[in-house]
Amino acid sequence: MAVAGEHEVIFKLWPPSEHTRAVLVEKMTSNLASISFFSAKYGRIDKVEAAKHAKRIEEEAFIAAEQQSCESDSLTVQTYAKQASRLMLEVVKSAGKRETFFDISGGKRDFLTRERAQELLKPLTEAGNTYNKICLSNWSFGKDAGMVAQEILSNIKGNLQDVNLADIVAGRPEAEALEVMTLFSDSLAGSRLKSLNLSDNALGEKGVRAFSSLLKSQGSLEALYFMNNGISEEAASTICELLPSGKFLRTLHFHNNMSGDGGAQALSKLVEKATSLEDFQFSSTRVGTEGGVALCTALQTGKSLRRVDLRDNMFGPQCGVILSKTLALHPDLLDVHLGDLNMEDKGVTALLNALTGSAPNLRVLDLGGNEITAKSAGALAACIKAKPGLTVLRLAENELKDKGAVILCEALKEGHNSLQELDLSTNELSRVGAVAAAEAVAHKASFTKLNLDSNRISEEGIEELKDVLAKGVAGLKVLGSLDDNEEEADGDDEDEEDVDEEDAEEDEDSVELKFNSLKV
Repeated sequence: MAVAGEHEVIFKLWPPSEHTRAVLVEKMTSNLASISFFSAKYGRIDKVEAAKHAKRIEEEAFIAAEQQSCESDSLTVQTYAKQASRLMLEVVKSAGKRETFFDISGGKRDFLTRERAQELLKPLTEAGNTYNKICLSNWSFGKDAGMVAQEILSNIKGNLQDVNLADIVAGRPEAEALEVMTLFSDSLAGSRLKSLNLSDNALGEKGVRAFSSLLKSQGSLEALYFMNNGISEEAASTICELLPSGKFLRTLHFHNNMSGDGGAQALSKLVEKATSLEDFQFSSTRVGTEGGVALCTALQTGKSLRRVDLRDNMFGPQCGVILSKTLALHPDLLDVHLGDLNMEDKGVTALLNALTGSAPNLRVLDLGGNEITAKSAGALAACIKAKPGLTVLRLAENELKDKGAVILCEALKEGHNSLQELDLSTNELSRVGAVAAAEAVAHKASFTKLNLDSNRISEEGIEELKDVLAKGVAGLKVLGSLDDNEEEADGDDEDEEDVDEEDAEEDEDSVELKFNSLKV
């Protein structure tokens, strides 16, 4: 209760308004989907299913709280919250129980004989088994073992939802490997899978076509993995040709291939149709600006990304600007991995400005290896301030120097209590920047890792940053190795000169702009 002048204002905690209840349902929907999305321990709950559960949970919790005769509104609200939490936990646990997982990947990697295949796969032949998720990776199937698997999988494919066939023909001659892949493909053709993993098989176009019958029959895939497959531009085009639809895809991982711009342009057609994508990885694929622009533009058809990983490509500044427009359309982003894309200050600044006004719950931001200088530090600081839940910030292999480091570390000091990792290695830092980083994280209880290696911090600077960490909550244990640090005694002085030169350059630019705009 509060008094304002002669009027008494009463605040009631119970019952909650319809608006408050609707907001709670929305938050529970997001939490249920997020927990199942990021935890392998539990089964997957999509947003539609999560929304149904959330509505039911809120209604049951509200009724339970209403029926409980509590002494105060405060206790009634506590009952309401506890009941909702309990029911949410039950939903998440029951999702995990729905999956029955058969996995042989944990054994010693070896070539499979017919007899050994029969022994390993025997549980799949037992009457009444309820396996709907199988992982057969880490074993090399020859023709004989492949025929055993073909017979067994043909009989149970109607129950299967998640199939992992990663690394199943290692060390086999090409002709035999293609024959084995065809056996697996034919045995699973016609199944209605939600997830398919074909990673770590030397596919190429021939390998992709060996899986033709399987790929052609998958009209409702939600997750697809092609990691380390050696997929060329032609193979990428073949994937798009064979897959009947990508509109249900929520996860698409494509890593360490040699697709280049042509492959990226081909697969962008699949990405464009996947308007429900939540987890997209297209890393280490030799993609330049042209292919990057095609991919980033294709991602603009959806609004549901939670994780994006485009590391280790050659996008450049132009693609960075396009990517900034793309990410601004995805408000639920949690993990953003954009290291080694050569976006430079122009592309990175555009991207940071876009993220500052979106993705409020961002947790991971990786911008390492993008040739970022202190010119981007202001935009970086503004973005960091807008992300209180940030847990990981990676800015390795850039050129921030002390000036840029000090600006962004000031932004990290206040709040950001969930921060766990800060990587400023290889940024030409001296004592000033290193100590600023230590001061920014020293008093954060959740912090676990500070990487300042491969800089040029003097011996005195190292002692000072250690002293700062030792006095904080985090302690010295959070400091990573400094084995590659160049302990130059005059390093601090050199960096101060660099800062002065940068300021002078900025002043010259400012004067030039003024003269250009002068009217006579």
